[in-house]
Amino acid sequence: MRTRCAFEVAAQDQGAGVTYVGHMGHSLMIAGCMMGMDVRIATPKSLWPSDAFRKAAEAQAELTGATVTITEDPQKAVKGVDFIHTDVWVSMGEDDSVWEERIKLLTPYQVNAALMAASGKTTTKFMHGLPAFHNAEKEVGKDIQEKFGISEMEVTEKVFESPAAIQLERAENRVHTIKAVLIVTLGA
Repeated sequence: MRTRCAFEVAAQDQGAGVTYVGHMGHSLMIAGCMMGMDVRIATPKSLWPSDAFRKAAEAQAELTGATVTITEDPQKAVKGVDFIHTDVWVSMGEDDSVWEERIKLLTPYQVNAALMAASGKTTTKFMHGLPAFHNAEKEVGKDIQEKFGISEMEVTEKVFESPAAIQLERAENRVHTIKAVLIVTLGA
């Protein structure tokens, strides 16, 4: 028997919504549309999804009745949603020179207690792709704190450690998916 994630269960509810806040969010946008969700992306205009990704999401939305909204206003984007999702501001393999620019650009998109409250729902869950920069306990976090004077980036420690946070459950689901891919590719 397959365990279903909260995101998938909520997608079955009419009008279930998810907002991706920050840098990227392409696959979440398309997957949410495939499940018929109210999908919202909140990011600076310079980071909006490309036309190809937007058109792919809109095509899925036409089939399922989903909606897609892309905005620069994170407060507006989270109003009434069931999930607020974010990820790191600098992806693996990107040059270290982009840190300063991304921090300046994305600080208004940090998932913090105020943004969670802006959903207007006490049941809104927080998700993250992991790893997360929510404190300065790890080596990279310490380095960021020394260079830029901040200890939290895309999410605050308060949100990351809150009862609303389900990023670890999400990560567990990824483990099962990866195992299935390995089994199929190894021919077992």
